[in-house]
Amino acid sequence: MAKILVVDDEADLELLVKQKFRKKIRENVYEFVFAKNGEEALEKVQEHADIDIVISDINMPVMDGLTLLSRLPDANPVLKAVVVSAYGDMQNIRAAMNRGAFDFVCKPVDFDDLDLTMQKTIDHVRQLQETLKAIKENNILKMYVDENVLKFMTHKEFENSLLKNEILDGTVMFIDVCGFTSITEQVPANTVVELLNGLFDTIVKEIINQGGHVDKFMGDAVMAVFRGEYHLDRAIDAALAVRTQMSTIPTLHVGEKTFHAEISVGINSGEMVSGNIGSVSLKRLDYTVIGDSVNLAQRLQSAAKPGQIVITEHVYHKTKESFKCERIGEVSLKNKAKPVVIYEVLE
Repeated sequence: MAKILVVDDEADLELLVKQKFRKKIRENVYEFVFAKNGEEALEKVQEHADIDIVISDINMPVMDGLTLLSRLPDANPVLKAVVVSAYGDMQNIRAAMNRGAFDFVCKPVDFDDLDLTMQKTIDHVRQLQETLKAIKENNILKMYVDENVLKFMTHKEFENSLLKNEILDGTVMFIDVCGFTSITEQVPANTVVELLNGLFDTIVKEIINQGGHVDKFMGDAVMAVFRGEYHLDRAIDAALAVRTQMSTIPTLHVGEKTFHAEISVGINSGEMVSGNIGSVSLKRLDYTVIGDSVNLAQRLQSAAKPGQIVITEHVYHKTKESFKCERIGEVSLKNKAKPVVIYEVLE
């Protein structure tokens, strides 16, 4: 059921709305709340947190409709308003739209048209509400959202939900595009970005194909996380697939330099902390994983040569029956007191 706030100073409008929509009111499709001016409407918004849309006149006493439109985002950033007015000239329509009106309907009201407009507006609000729900459940990690959804992030309830963390067992993979920095000074900036984005697209597709998600892009490197059943095997499969795809990309000649698309990969598996890391006060948080397992994966990538997929001895014993690997030997890694034995995944 959609709850609709109708704002108009005409005394008979409430009765007219109830008559025209009596069937949908009876069937619990619509529920209406009424206010006689903008100030009263803001009070109703505070009283009824579940209002979905606002139908508002422009010319009203105490607080007019245009002022109400400018105040609604602060009262409820997800609310959308449809203006219903006898002033149907372009100046009033533009003024309403510039203040955030979702649509405009002229008086005398065609109630069939108003019904369709309401449904369209309600559908849009439902999409925003689903977006909020997805963010709060941490199912969408990186996305662009409606401006009003971003304003919602100032709410304390949202902040608290972002601070819930968990310990999980998973696999982290760092993939670096080798030698890319050496050509960045030789080609125009747009060409550099276009080339790197094309390589990232190739990498991301293989990560997604194996059920992983991209945690972040770090310069010319990608960090990916795999969870669930066979997360380690799926991560290695993704790395092998990316390496194969890179081998099919033609060599790029830039002046006296050449660029051949190659990757170096570090993969590690184990316990890690999953949560939103960043500044709550700035509303800049990344849903990511942290911990020694993550740090080690990045160190392994740094130790890998172009074309190599590097894992630890511990990971090797977990996956040696599924993949052909070769011992590289001991290496000293940053922040590790003792040398670490590493292996290369061949196929």
